[in-house]
Amino acid sequence: MFESLAERLDSVWKRLRGRGALSERDVDEALREVRLALLEADVNFRVVRDFLAKVRERAVGDEVKRSLTPGQQVVKIVHDELTALMGSGPEGERQARLTQAPQPPTVILLCGLNGAGKTTTAAKLGVWLQRQGRKPLLVAADLQRPAAVEQLRTLGRQAGTAVLDPEPGDTPPAVAARALTEADRTGATHVIIDTAGRLHIDDELMAEIREVKARCRPHEVLLVVDAMTGQDAVNVATGFSEGLGIDGLVLTKLDGDARGGAALSARAVTGKPIKFVTTGERLDGLEPFHPERIASRILGMGDVLSLIERATAGVDATAARQMQERLRKQTFGLDDFLQQMQQVRRMGPLEQILGMLPGAGGMKALKGAQVDEREVGRVEAIIHSMTPDERRRPEIIDASRKRRIAAGSGTRVQDVNRLLRQFEEIRKLLKGFAQGRTRIPAMPGMPGMPQKSPFGRRR
Repeated sequence: MFESLAERLDSVWKRLRGRGALSERDVDEALREVRLALLEADVNFRVVRDFLAKVRERAVGDEVKRSLTPGQQVVKIVHDELTALMGSGPEGERQARLTQAPQPPTVILLCGLNGAGKTTTAAKLGVWLQRQGRKPLLVAADLQRPAAVEQLRTLGRQAGTAVLDPEPGDTPPAVAARALTEADRTGATHVIIDTAGRLHIDDELMAEIREVKARCRPHEVLLVVDAMTGQDAVNVATGFSEGLGIDGLVLTKLDGDARGGAALSARAVTGKPIKFVTTGERLDGLEPFHPERIASRILGMGDVLSLIERATAGVDATAARQMQERLRKQTFGLDDFLQQMQQVRRMGPLEQILGMLPGAGGMKALKGAQVDEREVGRVEAIIHSMTPDERRRPEIIDASRKRRIAAGSGTRVQDVNRLLRQFEEIRKLLKGFAQGRTRIPAMPGMPGMPQKSPFGRRR
């Protein structure tokens, strides 16, 4: 999402780092570029003005003049101010946490415009709470949009979360009130209420959601904002904050083509913290918002902590120990290869993972890299067409076996040959790791990676 902004700012930092000392003129020239980059990213102009004033005050002071690396010091100042802009420090961290009711259930009310992603966010939030050991109840209080109730019911089944359906003749306030009784009966720890999309200038619908709020007395009112809304996200956030009263924001579609202005503006204009961001359609695509990590991504510093969290969440500890043992005994087979490939896929889109690596944004070879799901699917088909013995000992696969595997997987013999050669390269590499001889090089052509495709195509 922040790719274009990160690229513009990276060119500014390169010019600054190449100078031994910085004058006020150098700083002003750099900040003009920063101003253009932020405005092009749809950041609110008032937010840009205040932000640059704070940066300039620090950048022309003794903090930079006394530094041995003034260019890097300016980058650090921008990082600090970006983090502060989006809500940093102990107070910001406290606000960004979900409020917990002293006595369950904790009630969370979702609101926002049509198409912002409230229903999907409700299900994602349910999945996130389940991972925390909670028992959420999803409440279908969107009675305006056709099929909204059925959508939440379907998502609830996929997430394994209970859903409270409206009864005939119900109104949204009545559904919300009944949800509290249902939560007490079933022992739900959290009640997540999905409401209809509405404009903040629609008096009738705003009156309805205020009644919903009065009936269910939520501990958290979260405004769901589409990150692709751009400048208007500020107007929406301000309208709901004044007309309803909100406790925080959820930014959706952070992996889309949005330029990032909503994330940088909403907190500053409303004074309300961004609590969660969502990416992709998968129900596990919801993450707590960390201002310092987003600031690091924008400035090309990576986000190693988020990468570690994703890797930890996607790896089964028992399977990891078993894999380590097989590497030690040098019994790594094609089943293990497939398992590792699937674990990488569970971490999310490759371009997101690469964006979390420090310096990856400046590597031209990695720009636009993404996993080709069709190619990965073909690799899976080839491996699944092998016998268990062939997966454990690929060296026994001769010409007739290759023809059988290719026919069974709907691929060509050449494709099977490429995969086997590729697997042998990786097995040699991992054997070196296990024996402590090999340093970490570039990954030699993982299926779907942009460096080399197992089917002979470059992306």
